[in-house]
Amino acid sequence: MRLADALLDESPLPFGAPAFDRITPDAFLPSFRTGIALARAEIEAIATDPSPPTFANTIVAMEQAGAALARVRRIFWTLTSAQSSAELRAMEAEVGAMLTAHGIATAHDPRLFARVNRLWAQRADLSLDEAQARLLANSHRGFVDGGALLGSEQKARFAAIQQELSALSTRFGQNVLAATADWSMHLSTEECTGLPDAMLALTAARAAAAGLTGHLVTLGRGDVETFLGFARRRELRERLWRAFTGRCSGGEHDNRADIAAILSLRREKAALLGHRSFAAHALTDTMAATPDAADALLRRVWVPALRRAGEEQAELQGLATPDGVTIAAWDWRYYAEQVRRDRFALDGGEVKKCLTLERVRDAAFRVAGRLYGLAFALRDELPTWHADARAWAVTRDGQPVGLLYTDFVARPEKHGGAWMGSLRVQEAMDDPVRPIVYVVANFAGADAGLSLDEARTLFHEFGHALHALLSDVTYPSQAGTAVARDFVEFPSKFMEHWIVAPAVLAELGVPDALAQAIGRADTFGQGFATIEFVASALVDLSLHRLTEDTDPQAHAEQLLCGLGMPGAIVPRHGLNHFTHIFDGGYASQYYSYLWAEVLDADAWEAFAHDPFDRDLAGRYAREVLARGDTRDPMASFIAFRGRPPQESALLRSRGL
Repeated sequence: MRLADALLDESPLPFGAPAFDRITPDAFLPSFRTGIALARAEIEAIATDPSPPTFANTIVAMEQAGAALARVRRIFWTLTSAQSSAELRAMEAEVGAMLTAHGIATAHDPRLFARVNRLWAQRADLSLDEAQARLLANSHRGFVDGGALLGSEQKARFAAIQQELSALSTRFGQNVLAATADWSMHLSTEECTGLPDAMLALTAARAAAAGLTGHLVTLGRGDVETFLGFARRRELRERLWRAFTGRCSGGEHDNRADIAAILSLRREKAALLGHRSFAAHALTDTMAATPDAADALLRRVWVPALRRAGEEQAELQGLATPDGVTIAAWDWRYYAEQVRRDRFALDGGEVKKCLTLERVRDAAFRVAGRLYGLAFALRDELPTWHADARAWAVTRDGQPVGLLYTDFVARPEKHGGAWMGSLRVQEAMDDPVRPIVYVVANFAGADAGLSLDEARTLFHEFGHALHALLSDVTYPSQAGTAVARDFVEFPSKFMEHWIVAPAVLAELGVPDALAQAIGRADTFGQGFATIEFVASALVDLSLHRLTEDTDPQAHAEQLLCGLGMPGAIVPRHGLNHFTHIFDGGYASQYYSYLWAEVLDADAWEAFAHDPFDRDLAGRYAREVLARGDTRDPMASFIAFRGRPPQESALLRSRGL
């Protein structure tokens, strides 16, 4: 068997698991070329079909086309994000260009669009069910958004823009990865005073592996959050904070020029498609629908959050003044930890001792079992992309549901943050196809212990995984998480609540007094957390609403200054390393986390009487998780909750 078959062909391994142990970087480019050629042949057969277009011979046929290419693409992007290498990074731009060209060729094929357009014109007479009608609408809109209605010169410019954006986004992400991996802080044991024992052990082991004595601290978010929260040496907190927030702001990995270019190209693309701004284009098919609606929600939350953040800062300053400190951004987390210890008896170090990585992972599995009847069995015999990654067979009542990979420990070759992805999506066009899903994070280490926020992150991404695993649709493009951007974060935000449920904390071995402290302190710091998030969302939305070239950095600073942004708080994501919007799918849509939290907070109140109400969980699984994009997302929420969401639940949940 040729090595390329490990990429192009359906895997013979159990669950269809990719043969990661047989995949080498040199297989990808030939497999991509073959996969694109196969996909083009399948598209050509649809476009030249002499029969009149029908839903089956056009829309369903397009759903079935390109399966081999999809396998190669999903494996490639899994590796480039979770286990990158010099060889993979060297080919990312070429792969991006190949896929972009293929996508444009499909979207700009007049024969193919003519068939889809004819079906769209006849849609009222086609006797389609709700899911099929939505699939046809999405297919038609996809062609229009891909430039199918443009003239020949405009199509050529559109294609050039897409290629440039692909190259710039790839470079942006690679710069962030390199800038994060290239920096570390070598410290003595004395300089690490205050750090939890688990982090001391981890940083010491990291230093020893590098042939050094003492401790090695990196720019991984887990290291940064812990160091800023516990390290007593203020000058070292500042040094780490400046390195973290200043990534890609100059030097070899400077992203500033690329940001300006990306924004300009997106604006031109939107104008070609007839939209006033890129945000107006991107939000057309979302729950918010317009930039004004998204902006209005962010600003309504900003006002009470700003007031609460001021109260929090005053309390922190009361602790900092005796130390001769005026609260700065690198001090906030440190003094906030003191408030939690002094006022709420919540010791973050003690929390970390209980919330070890394996315990939190197993707690997430148990919650899914109690809510949805799922079971997770380790399958060590299945190959993975790294020794840290694990494969889990997911079943319900003994019947297979899918396969889940988990990969939680930070490595230099990983992109930052945490995410969920799919190696295969659920579908039932012919025989049922079970999903293969993965969850990746960057926690400091298997034994370092998780903060409460990190545990929430694990549950958040696991919520995405459940959305994909419990999908029950016919067509793959409607499966699981393939929903509107401001709805996709609903199941993930929703899942976060269970990590602080008293029963779950008890199972994790959290002492009752500490669990009660977690409950008491739950809304402390929400001013800070809300401001740092909303600031990033407002900057993202504002930049993508611009209609002419503007200095992005200056625009962001002016916007936040006008909003009264506290000097001791910075946006959660600095513009120069904001991968969500410049190397991800959240451009002009970072607000979606807050929009989804409106849904999530309201939905959680339904569980107030019992977090493990199986009947309620079953309805949520049927009406939200299983339905994917087969209907309007608001209809799915109403089918679960019985009414539209109430925004007041969000303010209550954040204590605002």
